Amino acid sequence: MRTRAFWNPIALCAVLGVCSWGCTIVSGTGAGSGNGGSNGSGGSDTGSGGSGYGGDTGSGGTTGSGGDTSSGGTTGSGGDTSSGGTTGSGGAVSTGGTTGSGGSASGGTNGSGGATGTGGAKGGTTGSGGSASGGTTGSGGNAGATGTGGAKGGATGSGGATGSGGTTGSGGAAGATVSPGPCDIYNTDGGPCVAAHSTVRALYQAYNGKLYQVRRTSDNTTMDISTLSAGGFANSAAQDTFCGSGACTISIIYDQSGRNNHLTKGPPGGAKTTGDNEADAKALPITISGHKVYGEHNPAGVGYRNNAPSGTATGDNPETEYMITSGNYVNGSCCFDYGNMETTSRDDGEGTMEAVYFGTCTIWGKGSGSGPWVMGDLENGLWAGNVSPYNGNTPVAYTYVTAMVKGDAAGKNHWTIKAGNAQTGGLTVQFDGARPSSRYNPMRKEGAIGLGTGGDNSDSGQGNFFEGVMTAKYASDSADNAVQANIVSVYGH
Repeated sequence: MRTRAFWNPIALCAVLGVCSWGCTIVSGTGAGSGNGGSNGSGGSDTGSGGSGYGGDTGSGGTTGSGGDTSSGGTTGSGGDTSSGGTTGSGGAVSTGGTTGSGGSASGGTNGSGGATGTGGAKGGTTGSGGSASGGTTGSGGNAGATGTGGAKGGATGSGGATGSGGTTGSGGAAGATVSPGPCDIYNTDGGPCVAAHSTVRALYQAYNGKLYQVRRTSDNTTMDISTLSAGGFANSAAQDTFCGSGACTISIIYDQSGRNNHLTKGPPGGAKTTGDNEADAKALPITISGHKVYGEHNPAGVGYRNNAPSGTATGDNPETEYMITSGNYVNGSCCFDYGNMETTSRDDGEGTMEAVYFGTCTIWGKGSGSGPWVMGDLENGLWAGNVSPYNGNTPVAYTYVTAMVKGDAAGKNHWTIKAGNAQTGGLTVQFDGARPSSRYNPMRKEGAIGLGTGGDNSDSGQGNFFEGVMTAKYASDSADNAVQANIVSVYGH
């Protein structure tokens, strides 16, 4: 969108597409937080069974010479084997000693109990085998000590067998989001993501890399903030440590699609001839699914751009775009957008853009009521439908808003707007029909990617950004619904 000042803003808006006048500024507070539990991690160590120590091998008594047989030797304490001592040879056998009871073994799941010890000759009470109490991942107990054999040759009891250790449970990956992610869903129906941006989380189940970069103002050094795990949330603790108490900005929002469609601060453009500002990296802390993360807080003057994209839709070709934004931080100025823009950062005419807009601007078009609305910025027009006002496009002011714009295949003259609560429920079709006029048919998209500004670098709009995706296909309703379900599973907890 273009933003220029004129003495008669309303009349000139209609003719020239002026963006910075005639809109009521409505600003709200920052985004609310949603809490949720993360997947628990299971136990990792299998309990090892304890080693049983058998009774010492008794040395047999020496036989007395002559006359009556001398008393047998006392069983000695000795070796580490679990077998009982050998019965001493000798004279008359006295009553055997009591066999020691076997030790108890705290075993793992399904641990086997200790074997029963054998009693001494003529007398030793049978030793009780070590019991193994089953427990998850418990370590096996030591086997019961062997009972001492009776005097004059009682056989020693055998030690109890060790309980077997339990099997560890499988736990969820630390910091993982619900999978498959939005780009996994679109990959199978609606075409692969050609751009995937988020300061909050991975948008693919297997993505385990950089989400964004922060710049420390004091010394201009930078640090990449990555996921905690594959498919997981941003490692915000790393940002907190790096930034400390000083100022930090978001210097890059990385593209997760593999096409290197990264976003950096916007260059000068037709509406604003100086570059845009980087966002305050600390300004938008939120809690999602139990994880503290940061959104991109986008007041007027902040904006990001990539004018040399790879794989995005051009001309009249199809695409699907969505962003997650805040319903309570908006204004009526031009233009808080995310999506397809001019590669020139200039107003190249109707149909050279197809971006998602969210706000209360009424310069070109509006929905019912006073907004905010999800609309399509098609250049020289923010459209709630194909006429204005389009009363089927109703206001959405949820804490977190799913805002979606889709352009159908070349030659179909068909596009769609959808909106939803990112914390619960499904998507609502706000508009589905033909382009507003012949000026937008066919479309002449240029494929650049912008965030927080209009196509000509109009940067008076405000909003919050948490994630956004672009494909080069017109997705099916079933794919859109599955993506919304994934979003709710994350932002709704």
